Formats: sequence, structure tokens, C-alpha cells
Amino acid sequence: QVQLVESGGGSVQAGRSLRLSCVAFGYLYSNYCMGWFRQAPGKEREGVATIYIGDGRTSYADSVKGRFTISQDNAKNTLYLQMNSLRPEDTAMYYCAASFSRYCSGGFDAKGYSYWGQGTQVTVSS
Repeated sequence: QVQLVESGGGSVQAGRSLRLSCVAFGYLYSNYCMGWFRQAPGKEREGVATIYIGDGRTSYADSVKGRFTISQDNAKNTLYLQMNSLRPEDTAMYYCAASFSRYCSGGFDAKGYSYWGQGTQVTVSS
């Protein structure tokens, strides 16, 4: 069993940065895939970034490439999402999630993620 707890959200102006954290309680095996998702009001949940714990390979949604960076600190069982050059359209509730998908082959399919955090709100004003 894994429990995920996000933090680091907040309200910022466009162009600024935020770093989200997700602490995993419980044992994360090296074949876990970790992901960040977001959901804006009235919209479907969408994948933002994934990282495969085993080898650190990452993937990003086109909308955040070059602005967001996903990373992990295995010693702290913590996942991060560094968000730079934030835009109003990045406003959403952000969730971290864990999947057994080897090499994150499931991509951003939310149905493939077994564990979810409670979310942290990010609001970007223009």
C-alpha cells in the first residue's frame, strides 16, 4: 500500500515558478512509474509528466515541455515537479500518482495508476 501526499501549490502571477512535492509513504519498488496529472474545473484530468523510478526516464505533455521538470529523490521517497514560466492555463488541481506500468509504457492513461494523492491547487493569474 502506498500513500501519496502533495504539497507546494499556491497562487502566483504568470511567468513565475512553483515546485510541487509528493511524498510517498510505503515502499516504492524500482519498477514504479510516477506521474503528475492536473485537472482544471470543467475539464478532464490530463497527464503532465511521468518518470520511471527504475532508470529516471521522463516524458512530458506537449503543453509543458521546456517549462516543467519532473524529478525524484529516492532517498526521501519524494517526487517533484518544477514548474517555470507558469501560464494562466496551467491553473488546475495537481495530483501525483503511482503506477505499476513498466517503463511508464502506459503513458498518461489515468486508469493505469493505482495510487493517487489528494491534490494541491495551483492558480496562475495574468
